[in-house]
Amino acid sequence: MGVSLLGTFVKPVHREGPKFIAIFAAVTLVLFILWEPLGVIGLALTIWCYYFFRDPVRVTPMGEGLIVTPADGVVSLIEPAVPPSELGLGDAPLTRVSVFMSVFNCHVNRAPVAGTVTAVAYRPGKFLSAELDKASEENERNGLTIEMEDGTRIGVVQIAGLVARRILCEVDQGARLERGGRFGIIRFGSRLDVYLPEGTAPRVSLGQSMISGETVLAKLGDATPATSRID
Repeated sequence: MGVSLLGTFVKPVHREGPKFIAIFAAVTLVLFILWEPLGVIGLALTIWCYYFFRDPVRVTPMGEGLIVTPADGVVSLIEPAVPPSELGLGDAPLTRVSVFMSVFNCHVNRAPVAGTVTAVAYRPGKFLSAELDKASEENERNGLTIEMEDGTRIGVVQIAGLVARRILCEVDQGARLERGGRFGIIRFGSRLDVYLPEGTAPRVSLGQSMISGETVLAKLGDATPATSRID
């Protein structure tokens, strides 16, 4: 029971985290020396920093054709949109599902499907609020195209937000990803867009909370909208 309780609060940390946590901790120490109330605020921010970079174990659902969410957060947009040209997914609109990550969400990104990365493309840009529709076109972004064994391709785009100033993609073109496998992280508050294949409808709704690597976003070939489905 003790181990289980400890595991509830103590999570593994992404490799990007220790240096930031150390900086926050050092500043906190100085603040305690200057004035204890400031040190308490610094301690709270240090705990937040640790929490931000958490990288918990996720249990990815098994099942043919399942597409899982690549990010924790809330579904902020579901709409048809033309994928970024650098993904090589054509110029016809596809269903785009956007997941907005606040500064309190886990920011480790995971692959929605198993497959081979056929494209990785970074584009500089602005740092508008990631909740805005135009953030997909105007903000700094990094896109991946993942091709499954049957040739189906899915686009995933990491988008920087108002606070975020760093997109980290940890895979290169040609890499093999498993469903739910880690591929990157964004600091500090951002969004991920998923472009679903034609004929596939999302199984999620606007405002729904998502857990990366676990929540089923869609099932390939299932064109039934979430609002019409009875499970």
